[in-house]
Formats: sequence, structure tokens, C-alpha cells
Amino acid sequence: MKRKMLMTVMMLVASAVTFAQSKVYYTKEITPESLVRIYKALGVDAKGRVAVKISTGEGGNTHYLKPTLIRNLVDEVNGTIVECCTAYPGTRMDPKKHWETIHEHGFDSIFAVDLMDESGSIRIPIKDKKHLKYDIVGAHLANYDFMINLAHFKGHAMGGFGGVLKNASIGVASTTGKCYIHSAGKTDDPQKAWTADYLAAGPTQDSFLESMAAAAQAVHNYFNGNILYINVMNNMSVDCDCDGNPAKPELKDMGIMASLDPVALDQACLDKVFNYNGKAGDDNKPLIERINRQHGTYITDYAEKIGFGSKKYIIINLDE
Repeated sequence: MKRKMLMTVMMLVASAVTFAQSKVYYTKEITPESLVRIYKALGVDAKGRVAVKISTGEGGNTHYLKPTLIRNLVDEVNGTIVECCTAYPGTRMDPKKHWETIHEHGFDSIFAVDLMDESGSIRIPIKDKKHLKYDIVGAHLANYDFMINLAHFKGHAMGGFGGVLKNASIGVASTTGKCYIHSAGKTDDPQKAWTADYLAAGPTQDSFLESMAAAAQAVHNYFNGNILYINVMNNMSVDCDCDGNPAKPELKDMGIMASLDPVALDQACLDKVFNYNGKAGDDNKPLIERINRQHGTYITDYAEKIGFGSKKYIIINLDE
């Protein structure tokens, strides 16, 4: 009798552990059709006015998610591509030049595109106020009922890597909002944020990562569950799509992952890169070195700590 009771308790514990794990869907296939398939596997219909948040890529960059790849998904949800201007000089800080880059990269020829901070910013509430008092996002965010966070997973010079957490935080922030996050709440002034003196006395790397996690959580909470997350693991350069002259990818394409939990999703992608048995011509070491250099993995640690999501996950392979 005691043994039967013990087995019952063990089964209940095992069930609780499984329940605590977030589902992360995976397919090795990177095609327009597989993007739609993994979206449908999540079991949540994108309804109402749907924002599809991507990076349209800096001028000169060729690694961003191409319109031909994402077209079926955007059509499936009748979505609008949304972006915000950058906080550094380039082809996307000025709205006029940003629109020119969007056109050069072929997005506005296929989709409705919205530069969300073209007419200003709004502040949205933030739960974790360790560094930020609020999140500053493009004003047009208020026009949408649902968001598909469609991120290109790759390296990043400042964050170590860019996935859905970065796409929700820095990506949805306006120019001033980006400065606010990068400075861990010390300034929202682009003229001040990148000066040598300010950077020398600026926030620690971990403070920046904590601010990104908090801002991503603010966007998630803003949509009140009407949001889902997809990472496409292709063209994984050590540099971001925000770099106009990125390094050539040394790691081969790995596939697409998706989840309703952004923390689990970014963690699953990180684990896939770190646990990969690389070799010459398909080398994960450069990307790992970039991530480690910037303490990039800390963002999922902190996001879990503030109750945003879970680093525990189970992979559901759609190819099996």
C-alpha cells in the first residue's frame, strides 16, 4: 500500500515538473510553408489588427528575414509589418531613410508596413522597475490587437545575441526608448547616449540586459496574452541585422523554433547553438564567443527571475 502511495506521489511530482515546462516547437525546415506550419502548431489564432514585428535590416545587410520567406505567414494572419527607427546613425534612424531601406529590401512592395514611431512615442507600464520606470515604444503600437514577434536569431555586438527578447524590447522601442533601455534608464536622449564620456560612466552590461528583459516583459504584458514568438535560426552571423557590414555566418542554418513563452524560446535556441557539435565550415564557436563576451545568456536568467517565463522547456519536433 505504501509503495502504491509513493508511486502515486512520484507520478504527481513528475506531472507537475512536465506542466512547469514550456512547449517549444521546432522544425529543421526553413521555408514559407514551415513558418505557417509552426505558427499553427502553437494553437493560438492571431486575430484583429495583427502586428508582425521583424527587423527590416540595415542598409547593406543581407542576413535579415527576407520578404519571400515570411510572406505566407504574414498573408495567413493578414498582418502588418511593424518596425521602429534605430538610435544610432545609419540608414534607419531617420524615418525618411528608414522608408528608403524598407523599400530597397522589398518589404513595402509586398506588405503593409508601419514605422511605429514615425509620429512619436508612448509610454507603457513596466512591471520590473529595477532600472526603468516605464517602456517607451512607438506610438502606433496602440493600433494593434495582436503581435507576432518574428525574430531572426543571430549574434549581436551589444547584447551578445538577438532573439525574441531583443526583438520585443529594443525592437519595439522608439529611438528614445532604445536609448532609455541601453542606458538602463539613465537617459532617453540620442545625442547623449552614445557620447564617449557618457558610455564610459554608463550602466554595466548586466544592467543593460536586465533592462531589455524588463522592456520585453512590458510589451508582452501590454498585449495581455495576444502575442506569440518565433525565432528563425538562419544566416547566424555574430553580427545583428542592424549592422550594415556584418560578418559572414560561420554556422549553418538550424531551423525554426516557436513558443508562447519567449524565455523558453530564446533559451532553447541558445542551448541548440551551445550544444551543437560544430566543425570546420559549420562552426558554432564564433557565435558562442560573441554571446559569452557580452554575458548574453544572462538575459534569460533575469527574465525568468522577474517571472516573465521559464527556462525549462520541452521540444516538440514537428518533423517527427
